[in-house]
Amino acid sequence: MPSSTQGRHRLSRRTKIATGGLALAIAVGGIVVATTTGNTGEASADEANPAFFVDILKVKPNQFDPRPVYGAATGTFTVDCGRNENQHFNPDNFIAQPGVRNGAQHLHDYVGNLSTNADSTNKTLAKAGTTCRNGDKSAYFWPVVRIDTGEEEKNEPAKAPDGDRAQAAQESKTVQVACPDVASKLPDIPDQAMDEVDSNLDQLDSQADEANKKVAATQGQGGENLVQNSIIGPLNDRRKAIIDRILTAIGRFAPKPGGIGGLPCGTKPGKDTGSPTPPPSSTAGGALPGQDDNNELPGNDGKILRPQKVQITFRGSPVGKVVAMPRFLRVLYGDAKVSTNGTANARASWTCSGFENRVTEKYPICPENSKVKRVHTFPSCWDGQNTDSANHRTHIVFPDQNGRCAKGFKAVPQLQISLTYDIPHDIQVKKQYKVDAFPQEKHNPFSDHDDFANVMSQRIMNGLVNCVNRGRTCRA
Repeated sequence: MPSSTQGRHRLSRRTKIATGGLALAIAVGGIVVATTTGNTGEASADEANPAFFVDILKVKPNQFDPRPVYGAATGTFTVDCGRNENQHFNPDNFIAQPGVRNGAQHLHDYVGNLSTNADSTNKTLAKAGTTCRNGDKSAYFWPVVRIDTGEEEKNEPAKAPDGDRAQAAQESKTVQVACPDVASKLPDIPDQAMDEVDSNLDQLDSQADEANKKVAATQGQGGENLVQNSIIGPLNDRRKAIIDRILTAIGRFAPKPGGIGGLPCGTKPGKDTGSPTPPPSSTAGGALPGQDDNNELPGNDGKILRPQKVQITFRGSPVGKVVAMPRFLRVLYGDAKVSTNGTANARASWTCSGFENRVTEKYPICPENSKVKRVHTFPSCWDGQNTDSANHRTHIVFPDQNGRCAKGFKAVPQLQISLTYDIPHDIQVKKQYKVDAFPQEKHNPFSDHDDFANVMSQRIMNGLVNCVNRGRTCRA
């Protein structure tokens, strides 16, 4: 429970935020906003509960990786996607709450895909740019960390999400070409065949992109028969020939894969609700207060602290080879609503540099010269069929403590995102930093979470798999 000492010396900023959020909610939808009243000169507090903090030296070592067996995939593939220098923040989550604007009720830091927002689709993600140096268009996003001293903190202007949202909403109304992923169906590829396989995977992606452009250009002309006969049919003929070339290239140096087939493309109808694009502060089922000019949301405020270092690394498996992730695979880490959903999916994420073998569900207070860190290790056992599931979890789950996947699941590269923060030691000791969260979580550090959507080209994913399966250390 929150400390009884919370709420002092915070009137000017807290009162402004509470009343401003209430006025906005009434203006856009009449939603009832509960406020906490107290003594004159005080306002509702939203700093983290002091009980949520722990001295990292009091946490016992608790992180032990399984010993890899002979033939395990022991390599790592690290991609540089920056630290969100372009101020890409918004309170959306297109995986957990697609189409719901401000649905997260807290700000996310984004790296990778430049367009990620509530209305993102596979098509809009594939068309967007990226902050990743190797061209990886995947979406990586997590709740921001803030320093909250109770004073008036000023944040830099965020990139406005409205343009990306509007474009995504419009794009989602058009018919889209949907092609099954090929890279995830392939076995371990011999090194001698890699260049030829990569070149053909690039052709598959390029042809699908070109088909999407043709479908968009013929929108409203000739109906479904025109699309099938003049675009999808020829695309599948070319696609089958390319896949045959891939299998032949592998077969020159290893047993030729069987049972893959042509993996033909189809179309997905656009989603046209007939409704106008909602305003930035609204959701599909009502209205929520939006962030103000300082990137603040009611209940989530303070100085946004960009990570000093963001390390995005994909690891192999300690018990064998991994297969490629399918393109557009969605993966969640942690549980943003742990107080509501329980702890089954929650993960301890917090540690300090130099003490990474001690991970805690609380905010760490680190020794001098040690940095606060969040380490997010994602599930990596895929069902081999689906890129998403109703609860966004059952299609990809964690391996057991020995690193083995359950029957019917395949090991894919395991994503680990490590975020390092330069939080002054006195701020740690005063317990004045916190993670953004849903209001009911009250900044509980155990609600920390992370989201990933794979938008890598098949060529990049194929190279990643080859790297980790060969035990190499790769940086892109």
